[in-house]
Amino acid sequence: MASAGIYRRTLPPPSIEFSSPEGKKIFTEALAKGKMEGFFKLISYYQTQSEPAFCGLATLSVVLNALAIDPGRKWKGPWRWFDDTMLDCCEPLEKIKSQGITFGKVACLARCNGAKVEAFRSDQSNIDDFRNRVISCSSSEDCHVIVSYLRTPLNQTGTGHFSPLGGYHAERDMVLLLDVARFKYPPHWVPVTILWNALNTIDQDTGQHRGYMIISRLNRAPSILYTVSCRHEGWSSVAKFLTEDVPLILKSENLKEIPEVLSVVYKSPPSELREFITWIAEVRRQEDGNLTLSEEEKGRLAIKADVLEQIRSTELFKHVIRWLDSERSCCDTIANLGDRDTLSALAARVCCQGADLLTGCRLSGGKCCSKIDVKHLNVDSENPVTLISGTVTTTGGSSGQGVDVLVPLCQRKPSSLCLCNEGQCIGMHPSTADVLTVLLFALPLHTWSGIKDEKLRVEVASLLTTEDLPPLLSEEVLFLREQLHFLMTDNGAPST
Repeated sequence: MASAGIYRRTLPPPSIEFSSPEGKKIFTEALAKGKMEGFFKLISYYQTQSEPAFCGLATLSVVLNALAIDPGRKWKGPWRWFDDTMLDCCEPLEKIKSQGITFGKVACLARCNGAKVEAFRSDQSNIDDFRNRVISCSSSEDCHVIVSYLRTPLNQTGTGHFSPLGGYHAERDMVLLLDVARFKYPPHWVPVTILWNALNTIDQDTGQHRGYMIISRLNRAPSILYTVSCRHEGWSSVAKFLTEDVPLILKSENLKEIPEVLSVVYKSPPSELREFITWIAEVRRQEDGNLTLSEEEKGRLAIKADVLEQIRSTELFKHVIRWLDSERSCCDTIANLGDRDTLSALAARVCCQGADLLTGCRLSGGKCCSKIDVKHLNVDSENPVTLISGTVTTTGGSSGQGVDVLVPLCQRKPSSLCLCNEGQCIGMHPSTADVLTVLLFALPLHTWSGIKDEKLRVEVASLLTTEDLPPLLSEEVLFLREQLHFLMTDNGAPST
């Protein structure tokens, strides 16, 4: 017996169903004019969103797969593949499932997963620019357009939605909307003017305009070690403090030395700051007895180790280390934070992170990491690696997810802020000092312009310039700045 429910919706005008006779005619004409070049890549990987609120995630996974971007981690079995349940590096899937996702966070997710992103809110663009960019992408396989729009101007039920555009018909001035909610509406052609009206609306969750973004491949490897995270509840207040409050404090106080500047920036508990920028784990499902690394894994881990080494070679890192050392003896927050850098705590934490990545956070309830096993691989090579294996189970659960997490080893001289093994400091995980250093680099350049003391202002600028950074670290920093910009525009921060 059929249960009660809704089986699709009737597509209302002015939209024209893609598979209708008229829709086919429009497609044929657009194809002949060379304005459907991106369509075939998109349709090859077109999918239906797996949850009612996953339109942004499904749209992004379609586009990332169409661009042949390697996620760098396994989906199922040996296969690396983007699925909407894997796109959780910015926000927990459970939260997206209940609340959806915003424009800025989709842009942040795209960037975090290896794409080049050009994001335009409707109040920063116009219909002519939108049309020209649609035409450009429709004439190429190298970029795709994602639109964030309100369904109401299209006479459709529902509110905000994300979908990719599949092509453009010049004479009719229509675009093909590949709606990822295929259980509701099929792909359809819609006039550009009406779609623009749907883009030029306010998202009530953020108070900001919706818009569109152009997604393409980067001509280099994506950031491989760090990402800005809004997974924790307090991220918004931390971001606001860093980007809005800190510049005002620096401008108002008479600071004379670098430690005073660091104290201003690190006024929030470092535990909160550390959660704001997190590391991108190299995760795989547990493979019984398999301790070998693929050439791709070795390559990515080597780059991670290089980035860590480059961070720790900067003058800024040395200042952060001295500041942490000076604060450790008088600040319980700093002292307690050191406990989180112990091997057992790190192992349990990365194991849980890995389980979240592989299961799409489907392990609900409290998590317990058990059977933690830490092995050092390739110890005699130039790129030693730590393999953390463990099983993550929920409280009261009978089964769990086996996880392997690969972490680069960055060996340095012992200090008070590292793990030591036979006289060697093993930086097996981006430490508090690493993350706080990268955080300073990631802040907008105008953050420091208000420092009153000219000598101090020049010294800070010299410490934070990206011009003298090695290319890998410079790319990481610019990547984080771009992510932070995307997220802050959701909060109403002005575009710069």
